[in-house]
Amino acid sequence: MKRAMFGMLLAAAMAMPAQAQTFPVDDPVLKRMWALGMDSSRAMDLAQVLSDSIGPRLTGTPGYDASVQWLVATYKGWGVDARAERYGTWKGWRRGPTHLDLVAPRVRSLEAMMLAWSPGTRGKAVQGKVVILPDLADSAGYAAWLPSVKGAFVLASAANASCRPADNWKEFGQTGAADRVAAERRAQAEAWTARLRKTGYDNRTLAPALEKAGAAGILTSTWTGGWGVTRIFNARTATTPTLDLSCEDYGLLWRLAEKGQGPVVRLTADAEFLGDVPVANAIATIRGTEKPDEYILLSAHLDSWDGSSGATDNGTGTTTMLEALRILRQAYPRPRRTIVVGHWGGEEQGLIGSRAFAADHPEIVRGLHVLFNQDNGTGRIRNVSMQGLTGAGGAFGRWFARLPAEVTDSVNVGNPGMPSGGGTDNASFVCYGAPAFGLGSLNWDYFGYTWHTNRDTYDKLVPEDLKRNATLTAMLVYLADQDDAAIPRERRVMPVNRTSGEQAQWPECGTPARSFAEWTR
Repeated sequence: MKRAMFGMLLAAAMAMPAQAQTFPVDDPVLKRMWALGMDSSRAMDLAQVLSDSIGPRLTGTPGYDASVQWLVATYKGWGVDARAERYGTWKGWRRGPTHLDLVAPRVRSLEAMMLAWSPGTRGKAVQGKVVILPDLADSAGYAAWLPSVKGAFVLASAANASCRPADNWKEFGQTGAADRVAAERRAQAEAWTARLRKTGYDNRTLAPALEKAGAAGILTSTWTGGWGVTRIFNARTATTPTLDLSCEDYGLLWRLAEKGQGPVVRLTADAEFLGDVPVANAIATIRGTEKPDEYILLSAHLDSWDGSSGATDNGTGTTTMLEALRILRQAYPRPRRTIVVGHWGGEEQGLIGSRAFAADHPEIVRGLHVLFNQDNGTGRIRNVSMQGLTGAGGAFGRWFARLPAEVTDSVNVGNPGMPSGGGTDNASFVCYGAPAFGLGSLNWDYFGYTWHTNRDTYDKLVPEDLKRNATLTAMLVYLADQDDAAIPRERRVMPVNRTSGEQAQWPECGTPARSFAEWTR
């Protein structure tokens, strides 16, 4: 009876909504935000639409355009002013189905994906032998070899002898096995770098040279070191399909070719170039009631690479800001300052959308009270750097002191920190000396398994952390808006490089490439 009663009480407790127990201040707005963000969250529903239904959001593709339209419609449905703000044009491209098969010396369907902006096979199945970029003496030797690739599929990156992750060799290998494999991998990478150097080409120019020589396809593998994971970036060809293969299948083709066992593959790849298409940021705005010319900016990039769904890069950041504004709209509908949400395009090509917005809106940069950016995965917020602004720590101290420990525990504030020079969109504003801060997340094996990979899917999201991040962001916006004090823009004395003896400089604001042609120059 006691055990049964205990089980009923435990089940009831687990079914109860999560309640913050440690509010240091009796603020009804913060408590309302907690209820909306933690007990009545819509974060996972929003993330599911973005990741599963819309999917990857490569710049210039129908998927990216659909995501902008969805965000604008979602905000308008909540009574929030929203728009698609054009910042340039890009090469339009549509990805279709891809199928690569080994047809000799045996049959196997291979795990392969076209790189972004790769041409397809124009409705035909293309078949050819597989060859390895050889190790020749010099560029003259390669110039003589190049005509031989006509009609062939060229293996144009290094292979790995083992596709087991390093931790497998550490846990299960015999004494010295992990060190042996690590040494082999270093040697393979160094040998490939030396081989590539002797061609007279580099990673940017080799593919066009192979294309010009008539290669039927270019095959690569960009393994992360994790089970079944590769990174999918962009092609550099106009007529020859370029594909990335799994570590395992790439190794299979490499061994067959290296051993002279006659590998032949057949490729069918559907892709369509759509000409130059407009690209835009999705912008939502709630105008301030008292200080409309001062701004609080929520920031996350919307675009992604398209090897997968773009769930943690940066569907989670997009969802965090979207859900935070939903919470703010209901709990704090009349902010003092103007709240802007920027969902940026072209981040993966160099922060293009956010740099364009900052350049096009100097009034927002001048009037920026604070910016919160999130862009490194699904984990709960763990680190916030003060970006080299010496007076910023005091503001975060005031705000964090009013928040429940359930959303601030283990958050580290780096003061004064270093200004971000790139990598994510707050850098587009930091370069002006504006108070723009990144909300750094707990790792969750982000770089090994989901960053720019074929495994960045909805199932990798961590619901508890995503809800918490959106709730914390909404609370920070509210507290920042209530704070009369501006964050000082005084910059730290930049450190001296111990190796060069030169003093580091504050990052400069770059000029964004507003077209594919500018980006590829």
